[in-house]
This record gives sequence, structure tokens and C-alpha cells, in this order.
Amino acid sequence: MLPMDLRIGNLKLEGNLLLAPIAGYTDLAFRLVVRGCGGVSLAFTDLVSAQGLLRGTPGSLELVRTCPADSPLGLQLYGGEAEVLARAARLAQDRGLPLVDLNLGCPVYKVTRHGGGAALLRDPTAAVRAADALVRAVDIPVTVKMRLGWDGDTIVAPRLAVELERVGVAAVTVHARTAVQKLGGKARLDEIARVVDAVREIPVIGNGDVRSPADAARMMARTGCAGVMIGRAALGDPWIFRDTRALLAGNPPSPAPTREQRIDLVARHFRLLLEHVGEARACQSIRRRIRWHAKTLHPARRLRAALQRQGSAAEFERAIAAFRISDRKVEIDGEPVGVPVQAT
Repeated sequence: MLPMDLRIGNLKLEGNLLLAPIAGYTDLAFRLVVRGCGGVSLAFTDLVSAQGLLRGTPGSLELVRTCPADSPLGLQLYGGEAEVLARAARLAQDRGLPLVDLNLGCPVYKVTRHGGGAALLRDPTAAVRAADALVRAVDIPVTVKMRLGWDGDTIVAPRLAVELERVGVAAVTVHARTAVQKLGGKARLDEIARVVDAVREIPVIGNGDVRSPADAARMMARTGCAGVMIGRAALGDPWIFRDTRALLAGNPPSPAPTREQRIDLVARHFRLLLEHVGEARACQSIRRRIRWHAKTLHPARRLRAALQRQGSAAEFERAIAAFRISDRKVEIDGEPVGVPVQAT
């Protein structure tokens, strides 16, 4: 199965593997980390409030920060008012972003309470109206990321996808769970296949439970989807895109990242945070994210403990330097001897 170069409207992507918008995680620093590991065809911003973007709130402007290395990048918007979404999309286009994505999948109350995110699945007519307003407002492609429906009794994804295609949406991504499920249960690949069968021409991107390259290949084979969006798995294994692309192309896998390479990745992540958000926020952010990196770094408990205590760039660098040698071995008279180093 060869990786396909994916076309979304007038945007041609090299490959068909997409980094999902993950609330609280897919900021500029993280996107650059993942892109640096290879294989990402398109990344998305964190969820951005259309109202917040129009008001120019610091939080919303931070979420849309980008740079030349962070390309191509889609802006994921949420909101419940079609005209507000349209105005925000025009602003995104004016900022040079090549694609706008409408969120119909986030089940979080902060997003749904004003009619945004997955709440629009309760009113498919309003969802189509919002998408239509976006398409009419901009010249760049408009895509939609949605769940199957609000709950198991209201699966709307296949017929909603048909209506979205009718108004000019250039692609749909289907997270194969309902809003009520949130991240529980299993993704229903058969429902992605139903959406693929329902639309006429636009690409359908599959999403949900892709934890390995084999999962991505299985999703494509079982559903016929044109591409795969990966989210949570990338938090702990940003090389998953590189490895998935190799598998889909029938190429031999790259060697697994070494311990040293994984430590280098943590250090690079921190330094990118430092560059883009400053010392205080970089230290806070890496403390929150280190649990994902630590899953593949041992002794994980020592790393997490060391980085939970750091409060400055200098302390971070000392902690990482100590962790680098905490698991090394030396030989005395031909016998391996551990060199315990307490990260401080």
C-alpha cells in the first residue's frame, strides 16, 4: 500500500498523514518537534475560538502562532455562529494560512456550551450552515473534523458528510466515536467506511485508536479512507508518522530511536518552548508534558521527578544532563558496574 499524495481542494500534500489538533498540546513548539521527526503531511493548530480570534485575545493569538518551518498548517476553528466563523476564517486567510478546519467533534463543555464543537452534531442543519458560511467566506480549502454523532442513537456522519460535500467542503475527518464516548470505548472503523461510501469525490480522513503504524495501515485497508490523522500516539512517539509512512510505502522501518535520541527530543522540545513562550511557561509546559516522553525513557520515574522539580532553564539543563548518564554503565576489570547519578 503506497502512501498517497493527498489533495484537499487546491492544497496538494506530500503524503497522507495528518497531525490532529489536540487541545492543550499542539502548540507551535510541539508541532515543530513532530515535524522534525518526519512523515507529517499536514498539522493543525489547537482548537481556536472564532470569537477569541476576532477579539484578538492573547490566548487565541498564541494558538495561531506559526513560522516558515511549521507548514503546511491548518487552523481549526470552533464556534456556534456561522457569521462569526466566517469572519474568523477570513482573518486566517489574511494571515496566510492555507486551510481552515471546522470542529464538529470536541465534546468538552467549554466548547459545546455555546453551540460549538460536537454540539453542532445535534443540529446537522446548523452544522451545514456553518460550513457553507466558511466556504463562501474564503478562497482556501475548508475541511471539517467530526465525530459519528452525539451518541449511539444519533449517528449522523454519513449523511452529514454528503451535505458538507454539497456545500463545498474539501475533505472530512471522521473520529470514529460519538461525542458521548469522548475517548472511551473503541473507534468504529465500519462507520468511517460508511462515510467513505457516502461521499462522491472528497477525501475522507480516518481518526481514532491509531497507536502504531500497523493501526494506520489497518484503518486504511478496512475503511478505504484516503489518509489517517494521528493524535494522542504522537505525544509519546512523534516518530510514528515517519514509521507509518515507511510501512505504507513497503519500505523497511527505520531503527527505533535510541535512549540518547529520545533525551535529545525532550531537550529540543524544551528549547523550542523556551524560544516561543519564554522561561516560566516553558518550565510549566514541560512539566505537564514529560509524562508522555517518560513512557519511553527509563528510569521514567527519575526523569519525571527531576523535571517536576525544575523551575528554570538552567535547572532543566542540569536535570537532563544528569539523566543522560543515570543509566550508563562502565566496566571495571571487565565487569559492568552501574553509575547511579541522582538527577537534581
